[in-house]
Amino acid sequence: MNLESSLDVLKGIGEKTRLTFAKAGIENLGDLLGHYPRAYERFEKPVAIRALAEGEIASVEAQLIDGIATRHVRGLSISTAMCSDGSDLLALTWFNMPYLRNTIRAGVPYVFRGRVKKKGQRLLIEQPAVFRVDQYAEMANELRPVYSLVKGLTGQMVQKAVRQVVSSKGLLREYLPLGIREEYQLAEYNFAVAQIHFPDDEHSLMLARHRLVFDEFFFFLLQLRSLKTKRETARSSLHIHPSQMAAKLLDSLPYELTNAQKKVWQTIRQEMQGDAVMARLIQGDVGSGKTIVAVLALVMAAESGYQGALMVPTEVLARQHYASITELMRQSGLPFETVLLTGSMTARQKREAYEKMESGEASIIVGTHALIQQKAVYRNLALVITDEQHRFGVRQREMLAQKGEMPHTIVMSATPIPRTLAVILYGDLDISVINEMPANRLPIKNCVVDTGFRRKAYEFIQGQVAEGHQAYVICPMVEESEAAEEAENVVEYTRKLQNALSTEVTIEYLHGKMKPSEKNEIMERFLTNEIQVLVSTTVVEVGVNVPNATVMMIENSERFGLAQLHQLRGRVGRGAAQSYCIFMHTLDGRQIRQRLDILCKSNDGFEIANRDMQLRGPGDLFGVRQSGMLDFTLADIYSDGDVLAQANEAVGELLRRDPGLVLPEHADLKARYELLVRQQGDQLNL
Repeated sequence: MNLESSLDVLKGIGEKTRLTFAKAGIENLGDLLGHYPRAYERFEKPVAIRALAEGEIASVEAQLIDGIATRHVRGLSISTAMCSDGSDLLALTWFNMPYLRNTIRAGVPYVFRGRVKKKGQRLLIEQPAVFRVDQYAEMANELRPVYSLVKGLTGQMVQKAVRQVVSSKGLLREYLPLGIREEYQLAEYNFAVAQIHFPDDEHSLMLARHRLVFDEFFFFLLQLRSLKTKRETARSSLHIHPSQMAAKLLDSLPYELTNAQKKVWQTIRQEMQGDAVMARLIQGDVGSGKTIVAVLALVMAAESGYQGALMVPTEVLARQHYASITELMRQSGLPFETVLLTGSMTARQKREAYEKMESGEASIIVGTHALIQQKAVYRNLALVITDEQHRFGVRQREMLAQKGEMPHTIVMSATPIPRTLAVILYGDLDISVINEMPANRLPIKNCVVDTGFRRKAYEFIQGQVAEGHQAYVICPMVEESEAAEEAENVVEYTRKLQNALSTEVTIEYLHGKMKPSEKNEIMERFLTNEIQVLVSTTVVEVGVNVPNATVMMIENSERFGLAQLHQLRGRVGRGAAQSYCIFMHTLDGRQIRQRLDILCKSNDGFEIANRDMQLRGPGDLFGVRQSGMLDFTLADIYSDGDVLAQANEAVGELLRRDPGLVLPEHADLKARYELLVRQQGDQLNL
């Protein structure tokens, strides 16, 4: 039994259960151990109802006064009850749980746990967890893991499987050299894995997380150094000439580039003509005009007889880039054919694209991960561009580059990262920044409000739709979790919004668990204004350009990092009309307000990123994180910036002593590194 072993080596996991785990991306024991808790619950001593405060998560020991009443509203089952502990009354509400009428009896003491709300003058807990009194007493003061789940998979199933693995002897080999662990005070690996899932206390959890965050950064930077070494030792065999057609394209544009765009384009133009292999990062806020600079570079490569590829993270975005580049070629009278390649295309469409790529008929290729699949063969690839870089790993960038003979590379990122961290995270790249916005962009108007403003927000959205515009509403969750949380979720929220707005307004939801074809269909309909309000998780963070969308409303905004909130805000403000962003917070407090007010006062992503890093610290374990930042699961580049610096230092010293990791004491480390690289390739179906 090893980390690559299938889950069915564990007791109690048959074929059906294995397939259920697979839906959550858990295929083997390594995946299971890496499925870290997304939060922890501490079951503290129950409090009296009269002592409850709005907004807190609390437990009360109480009895139902009468039975549970259930009613049905538009397909939604709503169960309600009143309970008392002798000090006061508390209202309870459950959604889609009608069976509770037969399991919770009046007059019997239970412990009800959830977030306290206020409805009128009455305190209320929605969707409370219910425990027997003796059951709750056994869990008191423990830190219990809360996992991200899929339908059919329970937290208990995950816990049981993980306990089997961490209790196995000799399965988890320590791979970090003792010197590195002592230098950076890192916990032993077996301890870290056990404690991240089942922490004895908060101190043990901190030690475990520190070790695993270090590991994530460490292996990421090892890959980065490998890429950098290859590029530094290579010389370009390409012959890129000064581009008259890029100048022609510039002349045909209905606007003039900003000074920042001109400066970056001048740098790229010079480097592409040089004898070194260009590897450059273009950082710039959403809407700063990175894409047109990339298109100019693609035209320059094409004019010299080469091919250029642009890889983006979503199919809808790929199609939009393809359409806009094709139109630019037509308007400016340039002869370069552009082809599209995505996973959902038909076999015939893919075959036609492959033929044009391999023959060289296609000069510009736009697509998703399909660009790095084995069947994608290029005739003479000279330039590779990855858009929204924080969605692609080092391995994916490298694989696209390997499709040519050391092609030039441009990486684009709208993720605002402080320069001190960017020079580490993009250590193989030279960095250019586009820090000006086009003159025709109206600054987004922002406001930070609590839930008392929700009705007015809905009225405002209704008004914007009446004027012909569209709106996004962002929720942090897909559906109700097992934990007693207040976070709005897209499925239930969509129903609520459909009841609140006019029936003439088309409202749909979008989330990451939907099939790619479903997501594409929803985004296409939103793009064409068939959908006026899109309720979504953060999957729209990397979305399409919808100039008609003028409102971004973010629920539970306190649950997101400032940099991510800024990127979400960047989905609007792309057209001529004034745009607005509403940051709605459920929890209150001076610190929450202080953080969110930064967004009200600035639309500058880099200033916001620096403030975000200053405000947050390592004590924020699982509260506010940048979801999906780079390839990291636990690590957060803002609150873990000090660990990133340590890992960078450790990698540098290690490779100085043993560049090829050939020393005997590094055998386990090399094996672990090769396993991770191999798994990344497997995940890409290569």
